[in-house]
Amino acid sequence: MSKRTSYAAVAANGGKAKGDVDVTGEPSDETYDKQKDLLSAEAGHFSLVRAMHLADLITELNGLCGVLSVFSSLRYCAGDPSAISDIYVALGFLPFGLFFDFFDGKVARWRKKSSMMGQELDSLADLISFGVAPAAVAFAIGFRTPLDHLCLAFFVLCGLTRLARFNVTASSIPKDATGKAAYFEGTPIPTTLGLDAVMAWWVSNGWIHDNLPGGVWFAGTPLEVHPVVLAFMIHGCMMTSKTIHIPKP
Repeated sequence: MSKRTSYAAVAANGGKAKGDVDVTGEPSDETYDKQKDLLSAEAGHFSLVRAMHLADLITELNGLCGVLSVFSSLRYCAGDPSAISDIYVALGFLPFGLFFDFFDGKVARWRKKSSMMGQELDSLADLISFGVAPAAVAFAIGFRTPLDHLCLAFFVLCGLTRLARFNVTASSIPKDATGKAAYFEGTPIPTTLGLDAVMAWWVSNGWIHDNLPGGVWFAGTPLEVHPVVLAFMIHGCMMTSKTIHIPKP
């Protein structure tokens, strides 16, 4: 998860969205007004690009890693099932997404610029890299029954809901002396890298397609499902849990 200030935290400041907030929690109206003006301008070349902070561009790299991972999974599905290099590439992009997810927060604190747009970008990039991309890998390696698809969709939607809740409730979570939230409510979505590591292990052992661990239940019926897909559902429930509190590093 990003350590960049959320829109909710800013909007809670007197009930008005004042824009950029630095690492001490103090609003920076001048920076925000410039970004807001650029984003709302009816004319102007590259106004969207000029409105972005350096941290926002790093967040885009997180999203890029997720998109390229999805494309690699699709390339595998369209090719020879025995040629697993594309699956390794798909899984390999995701740790780089985590790197950029951490790095954008460091840059935002270094430059003392953390915008509402940056927070939204971060959540959307996380959804791609740590929600959609792992589900695409799971589909590629053999989770292809209709019930598998529903379970994977549940996992992605849990990630979506978890990120939306984070944006809304960030201002109400207890803060430390620096203004940083003391804990994550529910497991952060980047913890799906654990599932990615498990899938990489399966691929290395040839446990994919017909050899997925646990086999398939109710084969040939509308309820046909691979039982190990429950791992994705359990992880989704952990992400949306309100009772699980993970201390922030």
